[in-house]
Amino acid sequence: MQVDTPPPDDLLISRPVVRSRHPWRWVATAVVLVVTAQVVHGLISNPFYQWDRFRFWFTQPSVLDGLLLTLEVAVWSAVLGLLGGVVLALMRLSGIALLQAVSWTYIWIFRAVPLIVLLLFLFNFSALYPQLSIGIPFGPSFSDVDTTDLLGYTVIGIIGLSLNEAAYAAEVVRAGLASVDQGQHEAANALGLSRARQFRRIVLPQAQRAIVPAYVNQLVGLIKASSLVSYVSLLDLFGTVQTLGATFPGDIVPLLLVATVWYVILTSVLSVVQYYVERHYARGSQRTVPPTPFQRLRTITRKRFA
Repeated sequence: MQVDTPPPDDLLISRPVVRSRHPWRWVATAVVLVVTAQVVHGLISNPFYQWDRFRFWFTQPSVLDGLLLTLEVAVWSAVLGLLGGVVLALMRLSGIALLQAVSWTYIWIFRAVPLIVLLLFLFNFSALYPQLSIGIPFGPSFSDVDTTDLLGYTVIGIIGLSLNEAAYAAEVVRAGLASVDQGQHEAANALGLSRARQFRRIVLPQAQRAIVPAYVNQLVGLIKASSLVSYVSLLDLFGTVQTLGATFPGDIVPLLLVATVWYVILTSVLSVVQYYVERHYARGSQRTVPPTPFQRLRTITRKRFA
């Protein structure tokens, strides 16, 4: 029986390394480049986009005022929604059946009801409840508040977005807290730490790794959903664009492009924040954090000009 002897090391080193070929990868890349070039060419060359009118409307004071109002509503809704979500998540994780039932019912209803329906309910809140009474529950009232002057359009938009946001934030927070390994709780109990210290020093730092990136992603959806407040007569960015489009019907396409580009800018800023937040919390689970795009660009520049 003949046994094949392995080739010597010198012969292996002298053999050329043949690069693997991936023809379909090049075909797919070419198809993507052609389609992208066609889309860009269509955006630039199509006269119906009216890019000169886009440049005119992009920084108009009325559009910037709508943009600032969108930011105001989104920031207040994000803060109030997160606070409400934390409370709802703690209620659901508590061992009290009544609090769990109330939290679960709130999350179930506000995730099921479309946001536009909720905003329209709040818009008609004054017709449903003309006055709010302050006093003893089911007893005499000490003061009455007229809801007609209490709820302005901005307040309605913030309340509607906050109520909706709290339901989603509660699930994000609950999932983050539940993601902490049970062994961490058992180790904290073995060390004799109090419940508050366990939550502050062990549970919360690990839960933030799952909560923060997911909630920043939720904020991207909140900014886009804020365009619905225009249906309750609030002149945010989209509401302003709609009003200008009704006054200048020939500019409706460039006005929609203005709103699109501003929303893309806002969500892109949040995406950058999300990237660095995820990178920050990845330090606890990865030994070496991958370089940022700026660090990669700086390394390439140094190598090229060294």
